[in-house]
Amino acid sequence: MAGDVLSQSEIDALLSALSTGEMSAEEMKKEEAAKKVKVYDFKRALRFSKDQIRSLTRIHENFARLLTTYFSAQLRSYVQITVASVDQIPFEEFIRSIPNITLINVFEVPPLDGNVLMEINPNIAYSMLDRLMGGEGTSHSNIDNLTEIEQKIMTNLFERSFDNLREAWANIADIDPILTELEVNPQFLQMISPNETVVVISFNSIIGETSGMINICIPHVVLEPIVPNLSVRYWMQSNTKENSPEQKARIESNIQRSSLPIIAELGSTAISIEDFLFLQQGDVIQLDQSISQPLTVKVDNVPKFIGQPGKVKNIWLFKLWNL
Repeated sequence: MAGDVLSQSEIDALLSALSTGEMSAEEMKKEEAAKKVKVYDFKRALRFSKDQIRSLTRIHENFARLLTTYFSAQLRSYVQITVASVDQIPFEEFIRSIPNITLINVFEVPPLDGNVLMEINPNIAYSMLDRLMGGEGTSHSNIDNLTEIEQKIMTNLFERSFDNLREAWANIADIDPILTELEVNPQFLQMISPNETVVVISFNSIIGETSGMINICIPHVVLEPIVPNLSVRYWMQSNTKENSPEQKARIESNIQRSSLPIIAELGSTAISIEDFLFLQQGDVIQLDQSISQPLTVKVDNVPKFIGQPGKVKNIWLFKLWNL
């Protein structure tokens, strides 16, 4: 959705001109090559760095995988959802880029302020509804005439999907999405100023034989408190937390109660099976190790130390060295 966003009627007119020969692709390429001045629109303020956009992409790639699994189970159909693009654009541009009649979930994400939008293309939305009501998942693009029962079914479906969004964002912020409104006409949405920068995450979605787009629109004001968390440094730092004194005491107690076999090998030798079978008490076996050599000490049959035995006040002791 980067660059100029065309309306559906402008896209149809452009495709028609190309198919009828009124305009050729080569002419369009030449016109593009002839442009040497890059137009900068001050209304399209870039509020997020490339690093932060990459972090948002990673978050929603994980969300797309979770959403694929969730919808596959709920709809009992083939579902594939992947991230198509992540862009920052003015809110007005996002509203103009989506269909005039579509399905829009408006939800809050406490403790963050503001609302987030999830727009579901009518083809995809009606295919979901058809599957949930026992159909084959065909789309009739009749989303503007949803009954109260149909609205309730769709509301329940997407409210349960918020668990996946919460999980995808867990490493950045502990959010608790709450669905506040279900809207079908984007012109009625007046959440923020038209020129306010928003991040739009677009998903390619396939449900059965129906395909379409799902868009998530996050205003800058929502992300502003956690922008530092979107940096690579935050992602790379360890998430381990310091154990409390109670946890340390419990771990120490468990270690003290654990038992492992410790074996000090005096040496080894090779004898015949016949000698082994006729061994008796008092027999002497000569080992291949001198009494002056250190012994190998095994912990749970793994060599860990070498040791020197000794006796102090009738108590046998081992002096150990790490291998």
